[in-house]
Amino acid sequence: MVEHRGSDACGTLPTRTSDRGDPGMDTMVERTALPSNEGGQGTRPDKRNPVSLGFATQSVHSGNRVDAGTGAIRTPIVMANSYELPEDPFTLDPEQPGTLVYTRDAGANQLGLQTKLATLECGDDAVVFGTGMAALHAIFFSYLNSGDHAIVSDVTYEAVWRLFAEVFPRKYSIEVTFVDVGDLDAVHAAVRPNTKLVHTEVIANPTTKVADIAAMAEIAHAAGALLSVDSTFTPPPLFRPLAHGADLVMHSLTKYINGHGDAMGGAVIGSRDLIRPLKHEALVDVGGVISPFNVWLIMRGSVTLPLRLRQHMASAERIAAFLEADDRIAHVAYPGLASHPQCALARRQFGEAGFGGMLAFAIDADRATRNRFVSDLRLVTSAVSLGHDETLIVHEGTPSGREAMFPAVFQAHGLMRLSVGLEDADDIIADLAAALDETFGAR
Repeated sequence: MVEHRGSDACGTLPTRTSDRGDPGMDTMVERTALPSNEGGQGTRPDKRNPVSLGFATQSVHSGNRVDAGTGAIRTPIVMANSYELPEDPFTLDPEQPGTLVYTRDAGANQLGLQTKLATLECGDDAVVFGTGMAALHAIFFSYLNSGDHAIVSDVTYEAVWRLFAEVFPRKYSIEVTFVDVGDLDAVHAAVRPNTKLVHTEVIANPTTKVADIAAMAEIAHAAGALLSVDSTFTPPPLFRPLAHGADLVMHSLTKYINGHGDAMGGAVIGSRDLIRPLKHEALVDVGGVISPFNVWLIMRGSVTLPLRLRQHMASAERIAAFLEADDRIAHVAYPGLASHPQCALARRQFGEAGFGGMLAFAIDADRATRNRFVSDLRLVTSAVSLGHDETLIVHEGTPSGREAMFPAVFQAHGLMRLSVGLEDADDIIADLAAALDETFGAR
């Protein structure tokens, strides 16, 4: 069984405080526990020692290096396909971290990003891929074999749903049980003797159902299975699944960690033993490598992650409250609302860190009317993806496939997924209000 890292392995999780002294969204304070050094000098921050730094400082410095050739203080883009071999190439150890031979295996930029992500998630190691789905596939490819059984959240990213509902059973005879992760008894009941993997999202895409990661880890480990967690909706410092017992945590780097809507990537973080097969089989042999240029963009974007996340979450709370107060809205799903079914769990699991920047809502109207509402938005952009600098909305379809697992209100009224951006919250609210008035008439 894999040794699991507790919250003390990476210090305290983030908290938020307001200038009134009570929990609020005005500021988000993070501090990683700082170890004393042998010289007795205490807690002096050192960018060469990431564990001596707070989260925001880690976001700036971790994984970056001064270029030895030019003295540039930011890691340059290394676009080479190959790296010079030593006189005796047989002396190379592919298992040695930092070995550079061919960019499909590893590249200079990739190594820096992997170091940063392992630091931010408090993991031992990380591996990066060309997309989030390449990262997810790498987990499933590495840890499921023919005849194995997987338990998967019944609300999950659409491509993951297709893999488990259609592709893996048909091609590889992998057995799958989709389960409501909000019902831990149902998760436990789904376990079989051949269960090898439990997979969930922290906050489900797109319904915002919240999974109890610590409880699911207990169920998985009692069955001798691994727990893999997609934490794309909950990037650090909001939540760190490894500290709650998860074995592997995955991010679509395309979303919040990059944050600018201009690069694609994926990553898996965990223990060295669990990451090694992903690097040496799923990455090298399947070839889901990420472009060095995309890595450079993601490294640049990740510097401002804690600042952006603060704005995303502060605005999302205000927008969720605005929508819930409008009687033209049939339902709002946001974990920070008291009406959310897992609100108590969200508050316990995330503490005072926040509840993310994603929400879902339903409009009390037919599909054509809902489409008119989206078309009338002048600030919010109708587009897929999430975690960008600009606010994005997607009108999900009517029940079929995974949508049949959505709550009844979303099956009846459709689902609007809103990824709250970095614009002024007042502007986003005004745009939503104006589109509602244009569609239904001013109140």
